[in-house]
Amino acid sequence: MIRVLIADDQDMVRTGLRLILSRETDIEVIADAGNGAEAVEIARRLRPDVVLMDVRMPVMEGIAATAILAEDAGSTARVLILTTFDDEALVYDALAVGASGFLLKDAPADDLIAAIHILARGESILAPAITRRLIDKFTRQQPRAQETQSVERLTAREREVLRSMADGLNNAEIAQFFTIGEATVKTHVARILQKLDARDRVQAVIAAYRSGLAYEPPASRD
Repeated sequence: MIRVLIADDQDMVRTGLRLILSRETDIEVIADAGNGAEAVEIARRLRPDVVLMDVRMPVMEGIAATAILAEDAGSTARVLILTTFDDEALVYDALAVGASGFLLKDAPADDLIAAIHILARGESILAPAITRRLIDKFTRQQPRAQETQSVERLTAREREVLRSMADGLNNAEIAQFFTIGEATVKTHVARILQKLDARDRVQAVIAAYRSGLAYEPPASRD
């Protein structure tokens, strides 16, 4: 079972999400919270697999709560930010502090269910076009020497794989692009995350943008 915590200050939203997820045989909503502080307390106590986190909440907003959970050594919860187009800057901040992806609140129910399964597998949500627009908009203005130095430690192939990740390609697509096995891609990704000290693919992609790697010429197939 995938254990889910819902954090949103609107009771109707929490009820609606519970109803949607109650139809899934492999997803269990273990609790809900009306603000970020409650979400952190409950997450520490019940250890959910996935937290559906609203951005704008009283007492403690979703970004602060996400940062706390990401830094909690005992937490394995992965945070999915639920947002609207009006929250673009806040969503970037949430990704930067440790969220594993985000979903628009008006997305179809099937997209929400798929997103929960993706995060539960230890992966991140990078596919929606808005993700790249967010990262591109906010990281181009924030070059970071630390990320540049970390990226420079990657091998040539790892840099190409990371650039492909920043382009939104998944493992299968990267394998096809470079004509290599998907297992090889997974190995490259694991080494990239380790060298960048990145929590997941989202964090690695942010490093690619902050270092400038994502703006270099497209990768070669050779």
